[in-house]
Amino acid sequence: MKIFKYGEEKLTIAIAISIANGETKGIISDVAAKKISKSQNNVQTIVEKGATVYGINTGFGSLCTTVISKGDTKKLQTNILRSHSVGIGDNIPDTIAKLMMILKVHALSQGYSGIQQSTLERIIWHIDNDIIPKVPSKGSLGASGDLAPLAHLFLPLIGLGVVSYNGKITDTQAVFQKESLSPIELAAKEGLALINGTQFIAAHAIYVVANLLNTLDVADIVGAMSLEAMLGSINPFKSALHDIRPFKGSIHVAHRLTHILSGSQMVESHENCDRVQDPYSLRCMPQVHGASRNAWLHLKELVDIEINAVTDNPIILSAEESISGGNFHGQPLALPLDYATLAAHELGNISERRTYLLLEGKEGLPQLLMKETGTNSGFMIPQYTAAALVSENKSLCFPASADSIPSSLGQEDHVSMGSISGRKALQVIDNLEGVLAIELLCAAQAFDFRRPLKSSILLEACHEYIRQNIDHAEEDRVFAHDINIAKSIVQSGELVNILKKQANDKNINLKSKFDELFRLH
Repeated sequence: MKIFKYGEEKLTIAIAISIANGETKGIISDVAAKKISKSQNNVQTIVEKGATVYGINTGFGSLCTTVISKGDTKKLQTNILRSHSVGIGDNIPDTIAKLMMILKVHALSQGYSGIQQSTLERIIWHIDNDIIPKVPSKGSLGASGDLAPLAHLFLPLIGLGVVSYNGKITDTQAVFQKESLSPIELAAKEGLALINGTQFIAAHAIYVVANLLNTLDVADIVGAMSLEAMLGSINPFKSALHDIRPFKGSIHVAHRLTHILSGSQMVESHENCDRVQDPYSLRCMPQVHGASRNAWLHLKELVDIEINAVTDNPIILSAEESISGGNFHGQPLALPLDYATLAAHELGNISERRTYLLLEGKEGLPQLLMKETGTNSGFMIPQYTAAALVSENKSLCFPASADSIPSSLGQEDHVSMGSISGRKALQVIDNLEGVLAIELLCAAQAFDFRRPLKSSILLEACHEYIRQNIDHAEEDRVFAHDINIAKSIVQSGELVNILKKQANDKNINLKSKFDELFRLH
């Protein structure tokens, strides 16, 4: 198993997901242990001296002017987990809660937070043993840290809350009895360090980056299949066009589409046709898909920074110097998450238009993609579902970061709402996967009507995989089953894997000059 050293090595999105999936083990190295110990000693010195430092010997938020006695500093840290556990709504997926713990350990291991190593080791125990705290999805304002979700996340440290244990939701105390463990005693500043930070936002952002990248790749494949089925032109993908408007995303998508379609009999069959231009949803894929890729790239670059940052408060630089700042504020991720939400929606918006084109009965395709219609509705109604999903996504595209409601008696007077940005982004991507699934279903059906012509080697391999899982439809059936299978295919990333494998086997270069930018490392 691979090893990652918290607080010493750079964490990447791919490594964080690998730890969450159990493929990599995170440890605290000797280097990180020294930094952790030094920072914790600094906090203890502050306590002994009686110097007033926010959250160590003062109340929290608007209670920052209330001085806490030396004897109550430990109780203060336990109480903050209790008082801030105010989340409601459905619990977030365990995978995201696990990522939150991974990100928190990495941030606290950098030696600016005054945490005890034993506390971090207990969190790592939860990660390694898949004993994951249950965290309500709603309640964070995305500033002052993701207070409510992080408080729920770390209630089990003090023996409270519930966790996923052997596939069941179990009271923490019962788990401790079975595992022969006791709650830990939090030292000065530890409770505050645990709940102050952007790990709820950042964990969601990691999955936004990963899932959106998959849909970007799938959108190129499915869009190419639709273009083939509609006998569209590949001329709009020529590099000469995109080199004079050199957006990275557009160049990358145009290169991919050109090579995905290379060698297609369908393309060759209409080289001398009299059609001048294709509809925008076919012709402008590099511009539209590419713009969404640019948004993805922006988010990825900022997430890479955030997951290696220290985002609690105050920051302990030494026993003599601490800074009460705003590194917990979620705005740096809230804005790009809202941008990525819009970018995901636009992939679905243009996909649904391509689905509609496939149903119109043009370019030799049967109307509604079925020979016998009337008694059969064909693929009419799956497009309704795509339209509904796209419309729902439009309603989710209002930027959460545009709002701010003051809290903590006005002390916390501007907040990011980035937690909402992260949750909405994943909702939109889930809907997008459904829209792409419906286009995939229709494009595969349309492909069948182009026989005996063959598409490119790459698209034929993708079409064959679809047909291994979903049969051609000669008459109406319960298309919900097909849509769900197609959505599973989209989510699995298998189409992308098939495309890459075929490209490698046949020496087809899918890699543009920006390929390294549009990958997870």
